[in-house]
Amino acid sequence: MNLNINMLITFTLLAFCTACSSVNTKLSEPVGAPSTSSTKMTFPTKEKSFIKAIEQLDKRSIIAQLGEPAKAEDIKIRGSNRIVASIWHYHNINTDENGKYYETTELDFINDKVVQVVFFNNDGSGEITNKDHVYELPK
Repeated sequence: MNLNINMLITFTLLAFCTACSSVNTKLSEPVGAPSTSSTKMTFPTKEKSFIKAIEQLDKRSIIAQLGEPAKAEDIKIRGSNRIVASIWHYHNINTDENGKYYETTELDFINDKVVQVVFFNNDGSGEITNKDHVYELPK
């Protein structure tokens, strides 16, 4: 139990740090065009509705609906190749209450589930100082 709390605290701090210094690798188009597949649902663009919808899905389902993220960073524990957390960025997929698009939507995962959604009014193109850093859980 204590390990899970430490992992959650560590991931939350990592998500905040990444939000302050993330890299944009490509731009994506706004979601909202009608789907050509009957198995795809159309995600709501409004922030609160989007959060309710996205939290129900795993990574594979999200990629099937939104496509690959513009940026993805996986978090591994030192000495392990197991991915315990991920941070994904999409661009121009969500609107605020006035209908204005946020430039970036960040999805923070623990294992395979979304645990936090962050909306940015910037493109998330800040510089990551150490891309190959491996994180250790506090003891």
